[in-house]
Amino acid sequence: MNATFYLSAAIAVLSTVLVITRANGVHALLYLVVSLLAVALVFFTLGAPFAAALEVIVYAGAIMVLFVFVVMMMNLGDAAAVREARWMEPKIWVGPSILAILLTAQLAYMLDSNTMSQPHHAIVPARAVGIAMYGPYLLCVELASMLLLAALVGAYRLAHTEHGRL
Repeated sequence: MNATFYLSAAIAVLSTVLVITRANGVHALLYLVVSLLAVALVFFTLGAPFAAALEVIVYAGAIMVLFVFVVMMMNLGDAAAVREARWMEPKIWVGPSILAILLTAQLAYMLDSNTMSQPHHAIVPARAVGIAMYGPYLLCVELASMLLLAALVGAYRLAHTEHGRL
């Protein structure tokens, strides 16, 4: 169980560093999805399967779809179409695929080995997560939602400027 925690945490850190260092937005999005899945596995190993499910559904699912749509809204012309054809090459997908396969293997091991049913492993119920998120951490949750909204509006505005004109 500790090995799964540390390996998924290392994958989360590695893929987050790769998000920051990628010059291409689509590559960064791929690594961001892997990072979010790794964080969900960290939550799962810590005994919070509900928080892990929320991480996958809300962040890796819904928010990433919004980011992909924002990238798609940025109509950059014919040069972008040529670059998109190069993005579909298999070498682009190797890194995120290897990291995702490692995470899948860890999750399969965790589910198969019955580590979640051990008596010393406490599972955090969904009610406790809700009370914490909308209790003492309400301000943090609301600030995070405002930050995401501001990022989406800013990306929309950047996508619809005409070569420097506002």
